[in-house]
Amino acid sequence: MNFLELIKIRQSVRKYSDKNVETEKIEKCIEAARLAPSASNAQPWKFIVVNNPELKNKIANDTFSTVVPFNKFTLQAPVIIVVTIEKPNVMSMIGSRLKNKEYKLIDIGIATEHFCLQATELGLGTCILGWFNENKIKKILNIPKKKTIGVLITLGYPCNEYIIRDKKRKNTDEIRTYNKY
Repeated sequence: MNFLELIKIRQSVRKYSDKNVETEKIEKCIEAARLAPSASNAQPWKFIVVNNPELKNKIANDTFSTVVPFNKFTLQAPVIIVVTIEKPNVMSMIGSRLKNKEYKLIDIGIATEHFCLQATELGLGTCILGWFNENKIKKILNIPKKKTIGVLITLGYPCNEYIIRDKKRKNTDEIRTYNKY
């Protein structure tokens, strides 16, 4: 499929089948993320693959609560990827400070999207999560206290009734101008 077709079918999946994800497919997604560009080639990321069902459910349980139940679908996903933000190299850190830009956040965003697009091309579904209990997940996975979890990615095969939804996006004229604001 061409790139625009891939982008059109990539969406956040919140219903997964119970089929396990093959290690080879997970590794292809990691490779796609590894090849992502980053500021000064800092590559400030680490991808922790959580595919042990018991451990995965512990992580999933820390993405929702009775007050905030919207991530409960994470229990269905057979895999959760925990993306940590690693220390960038010196050039990226200096540039980040001088330009007041969080390059490491931009970088993990690009790498995460590479991961998700590769998953889509392989017939897998993903959902990027920013709502989770970071301290509890860090403790479960022995992530050092000084590290930060950027995002979680659920990964699995979409359930049988999975339908590609129409994307509701702003009109191109609302988001694009030439030569001036």
